[in-house]
Amino acid sequence: MSTFRRFIFICVVGIICLSSFTHYASAVETEKNPFVERLALYKKMETITNVPWHYLAAVDSYERGLRKALRDRPDSNGFISIYYAQEDWVGALNPNPGDTNPNTISLFEGIGLDGNGDGKALLSDDEDVLYTLARYLESYGFAEEDFRIALWHFYQREQSVNIVYGHSLVYKHYQTLDLHQHAFVMPLNHNYSYRSTWGDRRGWGGRRIHEGTDLFANYNVPIQSASNGIVETIGWNPYGGWRVGIRDLDNIYHYYAHLNGFEKGIEEGSIIKAGQIIGYCGSSGYGKPGTQGKFPPHLHYGMYRDNGTTEWSFDPFPSLKQWERAARKAN
Repeated sequence: MSTFRRFIFICVVGIICLSSFTHYASAVETEKNPFVERLALYKKMETITNVPWHYLAAVDSYERGLRKALRDRPDSNGFISIYYAQEDWVGALNPNPGDTNPNTISLFEGIGLDGNGDGKALLSDDEDVLYTLARYLESYGFAEEDFRIALWHFYQREQSVNIVYGHSLVYKHYQTLDLHQHAFVMPLNHNYSYRSTWGDRRGWGGRRIHEGTDLFANYNVPIQSASNGIVETIGWNPYGGWRVGIRDLDNIYHYYAHLNGFEKGIEEGSIIKAGQIIGYCGSSGYGKPGTQGKFPPHLHYGMYRDNGTTEWSFDPFPSLKQWERAARKAN
């Protein structure tokens, strides 16, 4: 083989290997990062139905959080977590509970639709499920108020509407799905201490349990958001004093209380990034607005999970330890 032919052969083999490697790397990246696959599905449905992708992402994210909170709701086997009961999908009067024919499903007033053109409406098919949701939202219109009305009829609960709508604003703001990072609630270069105090007795305002972890620090130590999310509540609370409540994209409500003040520009509806300063450590609370100094300065940090019906607190101490270790490792 001549030198020139050998050179051409090597180049061709190199191109084939590079192409194969690129395809493999892309596949691995998609496998490792489900956000890529989900975003592709959302945007495909946006093209078909004109429903903004961040609306679809918001509902799916909320439903994913519900699957974590509800034991009787099965895990999703695909990338999409939107839940429909089988009888709603095929129609309550459908004699065939496993019906996948979109024509007969429609005949029995089922909601299942064929989203990928394979002639079947499958609850196990991500595209079918997402397309069914998109068509439902489309029937109400595309404005934000239309979206809220559609959510109300879907969930019949104002808090669910507010959570999903908040998710949509966060996705719209950042234009990405990869927003589940966390940060420790205080800068590591400040002196602070904490231990597990969740469930301890509290007496002020009546006997109750402590629904959080107290992190003791000096006045005006910066308080950082543990998550990406949206400010759901801000202002005075007789128990928590000056407090901020931030909802993340897993439906978890992060509660920061006894602050000495808020960071400038933080208000209800503000989009927050993990690690962003939201306020400053203080000793406010246990009284009328402005009450200070009834206890040493500290941050009361609580976490609450929503299950679509109610919210409950859970121990934030393990999460705090995990985020603190990650912050130290990053430094």
